[in-house]
Parts: sequence; structure tokens; C-alpha cells
Amino acid sequence: MLDINLIRQKTEYVANALRKRGIETDFSDLLYIDKQRREKILQGDKLKAFRNKVSSEIPRLKKSGQDVSAKLTEMKNTSEQIKRVDEELNKLTSKLNKILVELPNIPADDVPPGGKENNRVLRTYGDKPVFEFKPHNHVELVTKLGLVDYTRGVKMGGNGFWLYKGKGAQLEWALINYFIEEHTKDGYEFVLPPHLLINKCGYTAGQFPKFSDDVFHIEGEDGESTHFLLPTSETALINFHSNEVLKEDKLPKKYFAYTPCYRREAGSYRAAERGMIRGHQFNKVEMFQFTTPETSETALEELVGKAERLVKGLGLHHQVSALAAGDCSASMSKTLDIEVWIPSMNEYKEVSSASNALDYQARRGNIKFKRRKTGKNEFIHSLNASGLATSRLFPAILEQFQQKNGSVVVPEPLRKYMGTDVIEPVEN
Repeated sequence: MLDINLIRQKTEYVANALRKRGIETDFSDLLYIDKQRREKILQGDKLKAFRNKVSSEIPRLKKSGQDVSAKLTEMKNTSEQIKRVDEELNKLTSKLNKILVELPNIPADDVPPGGKENNRVLRTYGDKPVFEFKPHNHVELVTKLGLVDYTRGVKMGGNGFWLYKGKGAQLEWALINYFIEEHTKDGYEFVLPPHLLINKCGYTAGQFPKFSDDVFHIEGEDGESTHFLLPTSETALINFHSNEVLKEDKLPKKYFAYTPCYRREAGSYRAAERGMIRGHQFNKVEMFQFTTPETSETALEELVGKAERLVKGLGLHHQVSALAAGDCSASMSKTLDIEVWIPSMNEYKEVSSASNALDYQARRGNIKFKRRKTGKNEFIHSLNASGLATSRLFPAILEQFQQKNGSVVVPEPLRKYMGTDVIEPVEN
């Protein structure tokens, strides 16, 4: 959620920043409601101060034998006025928040305007693989190697699901083990959060109410949504410290979590995105940090570096891109993507998004820290990065490391988990 004080004091700055996302915003209604609300707060404070003053006078008047009936009537009328003002204030606050929760985060100053066409490639690692034979796509490879069963996955879950088996299940789990081991060595705390979250978690993350249709909801007896399946561990981890005040000397807080991720993925699938490129369920290890405002940019660099180091460790050709404002998610001020090369698609696909939400999510989740120098509570900054998602790494490994005889070389960090250096074709 954006800071109403910032909108009030720097209206044109905020409007220009949101314009980078392609959003034209007229703050007239918002600022008018804000003005009315502040007037009601002032009116209510004056009435309460007057009531307190009169209330303190009554015992003294009684003690001196004076008639206090007029004062009591005055108190009653004042209390009724306060009740009306509070009701009006609550309505105005509700109107104000309804507008604020729909506004996306402000892009950072160095984020380019526009959509994905303005994304910038910052660097690349390695070279695109060159094959001396006709390479297979990952769907053909997983079938020949007996790693994934699409037919039975659809039979169990419907379209958009697949089933890992044999060496395929081992390879998937090896990736997860590799990520967990690396994050643990770096001092991040391992978390296994619930997969079913209450709707407040989606609100804090900035996904609700606007993007509520992107997740799988669980309905209660009255038919209303009570929980949802988490679309990413970020949605859980941002709520780890909701409604808490953290100590400054305990920051940054660094966590990582493993979960399957569940997404509706509305819309049609392109033929090129068959297999594991898009699906309703996939595995991901997520990194998360809570930091002070002045250290969040450094934390973002750390998260990008960690995610990229994992991909480098696998030996995969990839690139790092800075997303334009219109391609960043609504909650994020700045995002850098690590994108791995998929030869059969002739394009790069994102395997990690590292993002800085600044205080946008913290305001929604009421997450603060106490500043040592001032003793005041301030909103923390929150950051997240995939570390990593497996559903596109799996195809990239198979396609980039495939051999002429149909086998696939296992990346070195995964061999101790796999118990083999090479995955050989199997007989059907």
C-alpha cells in the first residue's frame, strides 16, 4: 500500500511514477476523501478533549454541592456527537483504503517505463549450446528418458499437470536439495510454511483483492472463500512478521522456504509452452528478506547474486534482465529476472524474479521495526527472490546438456543426490 502522506505531499511525483507503469491516475477523489477524513479526526479529537475536560469537572462540582445535571446532559450530547463522527470517520477510512489497496507500488527511479519490450538485458553467462546433431525438445527427452509422465499427470490432475517418476523425480528433488544446501550455508533460516493460507495473507502480499482470481480458493460452508492455495512461498513469508515490531539490531531477517506453488494460469497455452514451461503446480524454493529502508537495495543485489550463482553452479547459459515498470508485479518497486535459455523454444525463460517491495507490503501487513536512534517505529522493507523455481530449470538442463546418444549429462552439483553423472534412455 502506498503512503497517503507521500501522495498528499508529492502528488505529481506519484502520478508520474505510476505513469511509467502505463497507469493514468487522478488523485482528486482520494485527496478529497483524505481531507474530509483528517477534518473528522480533528473534530473527533476536539470533542473527546472537551468530554474529558467536562468529565474531570463533574466530581469537583459534585463535591462542592453544585448541580451537575446540565453537565451530564452536555456529556451525553457530546458522546452522541463523538459516536456520529467516529461512524463517519470509519466510512471515510474505508473509502480511502479501498482506493489505496488498488494502487500498485511506485517503480524505482532507475526502472525504465513501459512494458516488457523495454526490459533491459544486464549480462549473460556462458554461450548458447551448439549441437552437432539434431537436438530434441524437453518433452521428447523426458519421454525417452522416462522422467515425466504427462498422460498420467493429466489423468490425475487434469490439463496443466504432470507427474515426475524415476530419475525424473530424483532430478527434481536433487535440484531442491541443492538449493536448500546453498541457502543454509549462506545463513538463511529454512521455513516450511502452510500451503493453505487465510485471505489476509494474500492482501498483505498485495495479490488481493485485485489478483484474487489468479489463485485456487477454498470455500467455507457459506460458499465464501476462507483460504487459498499459496501461489508462491512469498505470500506466506511476507506474513511471517505481520503485526510485529522487529528490533533494528536483529535485521536483516533472512528466510527461505520450499513449497509447491499452485496457480490458475488462466488463458490458453501456446504450443511452444507444452511440457513443464507452464502449469498449475510446480516446485520452488523462495528466498525472503526483511530489512531497514537504507539496506534494501543492497539486499536486492545479494538476492540476485545468490539466484544467479545457483544457475551458474548448474552450468546453464542464462541472462539477467532488469524489468520495465509495466512488467513488474503490482507490489514491487524493482525486479530483476534470471532467465535460462531453452534451445527448443529459442528464447530465455524466467527461473527467478528478485524484487524489492520497499514498504508497500509492510504497510499492508503492519510490519515495523524500532529505530534505535529515535525510538520510533518505522515500516520495514521486504524483498523476495526465487531460489529457484524448478519447472523451467528441468527442461533447460535436459535440452542444454543432451548428448547425441539421447542421454543427458547431470550438472555436477546434483550428482551426489542423483548417484549418477549421466541419465541414460530407458526401454519402454
